[in-house]
Amino acid sequence: MAKKTVYWHLPGFCYFRQLNAAVIALMKEYPNCFRDGYRIGSVYGTFPGAIWNGGRVVMGIAGKRDIEATLKLYNSKGVPVRFTWTNSVLEEKHVYDTYCNLIMRMADNGMNQVLVNVPALEEYIRREYPGFKLISSTTKRINETDGVLAELQKDYFLVVLDYDLNHDAKTLEAIEPWADRVEILVNEVCSPGCPLRAQHYAQQSRAQLEFDVGALFRCPNSNQQKGFEECMKRPAFISNEEIGSYIDKGFVNFKIAGRGMPQSYVYDAYLYYLVKEDQRDFIRRRIEELLQKYRQTALPGGRRP
Repeated sequence: MAKKTVYWHLPGFCYFRQLNAAVIALMKEYPNCFRDGYRIGSVYGTFPGAIWNGGRVVMGIAGKRDIEATLKLYNSKGVPVRFTWTNSVLEEKHVYDTYCNLIMRMADNGMNQVLVNVPALEEYIRREYPGFKLISSTTKRINETDGVLAELQKDYFLVVLDYDLNHDAKTLEAIEPWADRVEILVNEVCSPGCPLRAQHYAQQSRAQLEFDVGALFRCPNSNQQKGFEECMKRPAFISNEEIGSYIDKGFVNFKIAGRGMPQSYVYDAYLYYLVKEDQRDFIRRRIEELLQKYRQTALPGGRRP
């Protein structure tokens, strides 16, 4: 039996651009240093200042040349860019936003993807940009079995599982027939069963929509350590030792959380999940060498990878 291809979805296509570019390059150059059968399935996130963005607030702006260069950086290597269009407070009037539609037109090449959670925007994208693969977002906070099954009956390319169901045997068994269309978030840092998670998403969405830089949310998880070692102690965490049992059941899409986290956290997660244990020191050195090179070499548009 041929070994399954396992797809990993990486965070921050803008914010962690240099780190992502280094990992993608090294997976091609040193495939034997990475875990067998692993591929980068997408890089997710947003261009700064896009009001359709949800999950985490990202302020700023990106010009056309920067958008073009970023898309080319990933797409030229066969890696889809996935937009986190999960702003949960959007209304129909917001779907006509000039900046977000510019991004969509520039990325409309049949390769790229969109995370969705609001019907008005989802319907608009299906109508105006049918070339994008649509993915049901974990920000919908569907945390019971029947709800996940209902999502899988729809024509989404993938459905991202709520992290509270990562180890729920009943749900995993029920959705196993659709396992190859389920994406599992392996390293969520949020508190298990957090009753404020949906409120937090709404607050972040409103802050993005209103460009409210100073908006804060009193998160019960805010005092927790942000390191990867602390994340490994969380109930929703899925270890390398456990990943194999998911793959055996047909789950082949795994998402690494990291938006809004320090780059050191994402760096450690990449080394842990993607790299063979005895090759981590070597790959870390090579990543550092590439990051230094990227800092010295500008991409078209004056930006770096």
